[in-house]
Amino acid sequence: MTHFLYVVRHGDAAPHDGPLSPIGEQQAKLTGQRLKDVPLSAICHGPLPRAAQTARLIAAFVPDVPVVSSDLAGDYLPSDPDPADLSASYIRFLGQFSAAERSEGPKAAARAIEAFTQAGPEDRDVHTLIVTHNLLIGWLVSQALAGPAWRWLGVNQMNCALTVIAYQPGLPPSLLTFNDARHLPPELSWTGFPAHLRPPCG
Repeated sequence: MTHFLYVVRHGDAAPHDGPLSPIGEQQAKLTGQRLKDVPLSAICHGPLPRAAQTARLIAAFVPDVPVVSSDLAGDYLPSDPDPADLSASYIRFLGQFSAAERSEGPKAAARAIEAFTQAGPEDRDVHTLIVTHNLLIGWLVSQALAGPAWRWLGVNQMNCALTVIAYQPGLPPSLLTFNDARHLPPELSWTGFPAHLRPPCG
């Protein structure tokens, strides 16, 4: 059977590492409304306040679904690719991370793939929500598409946009939807996304 993995970036936060802003709270509530009819079996979130708060606001729309915190859903560097494969801007971005982060992050990312991307059991579909951060979502998407180790770079998420990946026994992962923000009105869309990459229609 199929494991449907729903992946949501936390809502807008102010400051960036702080709790949700009023916009972020609205985004999270609208995401909860979007997911209220999904038969979720669990909600997993990263330990940072902006992810935990987003998960709690979503969970209010799906009562009785277990909500758990996991470091594997946290904010960390998912791989430390070879600089020879990278543009200068990506090299500068990776230069922000310490040696420890560049060592430990990929180990956590490997464990996250093992923990979050298994196929469903034989007798039923499973629907799991992860509320996490931009880097891990990029990693999950790039790995679902069998991209190289650096390809999560540049895979950007809007706050509270929805990505869905399906895992089935014996088949490669299926990316069903990516960065879907149709549940957010225009004034709540595109936050967290690099301004220079927003299309004019956004």
